[in-house]
Amino acid sequence: MQIWAGLGNPGASYALHRHNVGFMAVDAIAERWSFGPWTRKFQALAAEGRIGSAKVLLLKPQTFMNESGRSVGEALRFYKGEVADVTALYDELDLDPFRVKVKIGGGAAGHNGIRSITAHIGADFRRVRIGIGHPGHKDRVTPHVLGNFAKVEMDDLADCLGAIAAEAEWLANGDDVRFMSDVATRLAP
Repeated sequence: MQIWAGLGNPGASYALHRHNVGFMAVDAIAERWSFGPWTRKFQALAAEGRIGSAKVLLLKPQTFMNESGRSVGEALRFYKGEVADVTALYDELDLDPFRVKVKIGGGAAGHNGIRSITAHIGADFRRVRIGIGHPGHKDRVTPHVLGNFAKVEMDDLADCLGAIAAEAEWLANGDDVRFMSDVATRLAP
């Protein structure tokens, strides 16, 4: 069982925050691949399904971003999985808006959700980083991250989430390079 954790904060007031793009991504994947209903388990909303031949558990931790690792760790222990079975989808300040990059392992780069997952399971999980852009000055980071996507960004956001969902089979098959390439191709002007 692969465990794909979209990171975000629970509750309607956070729904359109840039920090919640991980939740949005797993919602798009669940819809595109006709996953089962979202249920409460592992301190998360969870949905099971298949992407191609791969069994995938989608998670939206309900612990708030800073404690995301509690949920991911609980699911990983339940399925007796390896750290390599985990994929985190989350917002990345240091990528241009709606650029998508994948990497295995690394540091948290100031992202508290990634820091929490690393504390609970180790650092060698796959990360799907979804660019939200940097506001330009460190004093503006928190309002930017915890702010809603702007109306003018909504079409680009929908295109990005749609591309991630459409190309998710490459991720499920472990072909991260092809996933990034095909997502970029779909998003090219």
